[in-house]
Amino acid sequence: MADDRVAGGANLSAPLPPQPPSPSAEPSRPPLDSSAFTHTPFYCEENVYFLCKELIRSGISDPGGTDLFVVFISNEEKKVPLWYQKVSHSGDGFVLWDYHVICFQSRRRKGELLDLVWDLDSSLPFPCSFIQYVSDAIRPLSFGNSTYRRLFRVIHAPVFLRSFASDRSHMKDHAGNWIQLPPKYETIVAEDGTTNNLNEYITMFMDDVKDLESMANDVYSIKNGVVINETILPEFFSRLAG
Repeated sequence: MADDRVAGGANLSAPLPPQPPSPSAEPSRPPLDSSAFTHTPFYCEENVYFLCKELIRSGISDPGGTDLFVVFISNEEKKVPLWYQKVSHSGDGFVLWDYHVICFQSRRRKGELLDLVWDLDSSLPFPCSFIQYVSDAIRPLSFGNSTYRRLFRVIHAPVFLRSFASDRSHMKDHAGNWIQLPPKYETIVAEDGTTNNLNEYITMFMDDVKDLESMANDVYSIKNGVVINETILPEFFSRLAG
């Protein structure tokens, strides 16, 4: 998908007023043209899969993508507020997704202070500094303990590229018709032959969140990654060294 069954411009019970983008520090490299990357609307998980591959191929990331992390954003209700999304019809780019997928790049081993977020569906700079993306697109803790609080499943990119698979069945209705037109390339099959495990990535619960230290270690080896909440979001990512 890239983003499944979107409810663009949905009104929440306590919507926030539009905000201009944060004047936070920009990435050290100039923004790239996101149109140069593979992108099929509403198939964000496949877009990020090929984004990681291209960042590795082009040398923008470390060999093997060791500095990249795939991040699925969802929650128990599949109601995920995000801002500065291109598909939105509102001035602040607000969209209520069922889930969304982005790529996080740790720059700390390279001596750079700014980690990056790569979101092909965002109107923020591409790539965007992690600080700005969290502040403007995620706006953590905006919804307290409501059904809109976000969870984040983080998977080390080398593990994701070996393990992820999707047959795109989630994008068909009960009659077998496409809800959104699929990409023209073949479906993604995992190295072990698995043809579909998307639901394992987008399903997440508050009880999946464990202690910070163990998750920061386990993220490099667990096939489906680890689940973190908004409270520990910045601290967790500050511990990822790539």
